[in-house]
Amino acid sequence: MAQQRVYVIQFTTVHTRNDTRIRLKEVTTLADRLDARVSLFVQDGLGDEEVGEGLFDIRDTGARPGGRLKRMTLGAWRMYRAVRAARPQVAHFHDPELIPVGLALKLSGIKLVYDVHEDLPRQIMGKPYIKPFMRRLVSTAAALAERAADRCFDGILPATPAIAEHFKSRHVALVQNFPILGELMAAAEEPLTNRPANFAFVGGITEIRGISEMIDAIAQVDHPEARLDLVGTFSPQKLRDAMTASPGWERVIEHGWADRPTVAALLGQVRAGLVLYLPSPNHIAAQPNKLFEYMSAGLPVIASDFPLWRKIVEGAGCGLLVNPEDPQAIAQAMDWMLRNPAEAEAMGQRGRAAVQSTYNWSKEAETLVAFYCDELGVPLKQIH
Repeated sequence: MAQQRVYVIQFTTVHTRNDTRIRLKEVTTLADRLDARVSLFVQDGLGDEEVGEGLFDIRDTGARPGGRLKRMTLGAWRMYRAVRAARPQVAHFHDPELIPVGLALKLSGIKLVYDVHEDLPRQIMGKPYIKPFMRRLVSTAAALAERAADRCFDGILPATPAIAEHFKSRHVALVQNFPILGELMAAAEEPLTNRPANFAFVGGITEIRGISEMIDAIAQVDHPEARLDLVGTFSPQKLRDAMTASPGWERVIEHGWADRPTVAALLGQVRAGLVLYLPSPNHIAAQPNKLFEYMSAGLPVIASDFPLWRKIVEGAGCGLLVNPEDPQAIAQAMDWMLRNPAEAEAMGQRGRAAVQSTYNWSKEAETLVAFYCDELGVPLKQIH
């Protein structure tokens, strides 16, 4: 009698089914490399989906409940029931609010993996929707929840070295969120000197990620044709309303959300990528995914001058560092990029070389697969 294949479920109630780390990197890698059935459980109301002619499937557990509290209670309960009913051998989740769900699933004999995208205790200290006097208490509660996860779960996969420092068990594997090689390389890249005077920001558009400062900066750039390409959605929507009233908005090109091929094409037509997150405890110690994605696309970067970011940018020689709270300094960096296209292009090429040699997903994929094989006992596919 043939042995039943291992069943692996990754699940999230917060992220979309197209999340880059979850779907494009981790789920695809595991489905491709392991001798296991792999599913991604989401909560978006878009229905079930089969990917890659049976490579893996996406299960929709229903539309996400409106509001944070309902998502964390009703949404979590619905996800718990769906995963438990599916009876996987391994369940791998991506949202800290699902730690209680993970603990409950662990009681059913399922091996649990917690994928830690953010430094949660530090992130909470900068959350605007949490009253300042409550942040320390909530941050401490989050740290205690992560300590329980560290003790009880079969695997912890932090996305950065700073996050990894919070976890002490032997079941920790650092899986960094570096770009997939070639993914953001445009089919037809124009030399920087032939491109319009445009700068790109890709990702969720929020106040803490410096949107106000970027719009103020683009208004101050000397070049009359300078433009800011925004690729992503505003959160909250009222932030967009405030930004459209800004004098710099007339220089903004708003694209909304875009898929990866569209992002790659756009990055092949701009002069530099912007990663100008404002200083917060979570940002200062974070490795911003967008920084590496711009480098992968061969773009020079204009980035916040945080110690870790400085080490990456100066180490690769791939861009300029500025005070993210100073629109004039940001504008001066943009002007420099436009006035020095040859050196800007060289910066972009050095950044791409650094991604090709060091900051790429292929190395992280090996860590992920080895963890599943060695720690969780999931076999590799046999190559005949």
